Amino acid sequence: MSLRISAAVERWPVAGQFIISRGAKTYVDVLVAATSDGAHVGLGEATAIYYHGESAESCLTQIESLIDALAPMEVREARRAVQTLLPPGAARNALDCALWDLEAKAMGKPLWQLAGLGEAPRALQTAFTISLGEPDVMEANAANAAARGFGLLKLKLTGEGDRERVAAVRKGAPQTRLIVDANESWGALDIEAEATALAALGVEMIEQPVPAGQDALLDGIKSPIPLLADESCQSRSDLALCARYYDGINIKLDKAGGLTEALAMAREAEARGLKLMVGCMLSTSLGISPAFLVAQGALWVDLDGPILLAEDRDDGFRFEKGMILSA
Repeated sequence: MSLRISAAVERWPVAGQFIISRGAKTYVDVLVAATSDGAHVGLGEATAIYYHGESAESCLTQIESLIDALAPMEVREARRAVQTLLPPGAARNALDCALWDLEAKAMGKPLWQLAGLGEAPRALQTAFTISLGEPDVMEANAANAAARGFGLLKLKLTGEGDRERVAAVRKGAPQTRLIVDANESWGALDIEAEATALAALGVEMIEQPVPAGQDALLDGIKSPIPLLADESCQSRSDLALCARYYDGINIKLDKAGGLTEALAMAREAEARGLKLMVGCMLSTSLGISPAFLVAQGALWVDLDGPILLAEDRDDGFRFEKGMILSA
């Protein structure tokens, strides 16, 4: 058997703008990997990690460099090889997930069964992201999201005026659950005071309050709500550090480098007593499909990437009243 591999970059427009503390995006370039054994085709999608200096094009080059080396291998052998031939990141994610998909199709099994889940995945409540903006804009966006049935909102914060933003969102969506992403912006703040203030507004979790690499700023912090690592937790090698300073981690397949590592991370994190969140970058349903499996065991799910796009793939997930359901 000859394993055939190809990859391509696709551009998908964002619905409006997606704004975080680092800037705004009007489109996302995703990397799509395709694998084939001649009878079946497996697909995987990934989004480059911009804060690692990745681009869709550089990740494409990474995959193309392995085509000849992987061609003689069986599917499972190739997936094992990819774990060491590529570093954690979007290129490995796209290829790893494409190989999982191919193996499942070749065996005639659903991917969830091949991945070791005990039962078919259930519908999950997903967060809907409220982009960073002025308080009145975020209030209006939150009210609109709540009216559309989203019961869990994730707010992008910036380290300045965050309490006002959260208070405005709470006013616009008084009954919704709230989580926030500080995007590494609280390094110079009184984190315990900020967390206490947001807890009073009903926030139930804070993601990545301090810059990655400065996690020791959290030493001795007594937060009334869980603090989760995002940028500080890329793969299993970061779990020991995260267990010292955080209450949980956000697993993203693009960071971890695929479904293989994400499943292993989830198992080890739970063994360490860390709470789990599963998130995503901007992506289509193809990109979040394997993450949906990992998210079955998570306390918080943030797989709204496809909702934030102007359109999704035709065979994508359905999103109804804040729930993500298989197509």
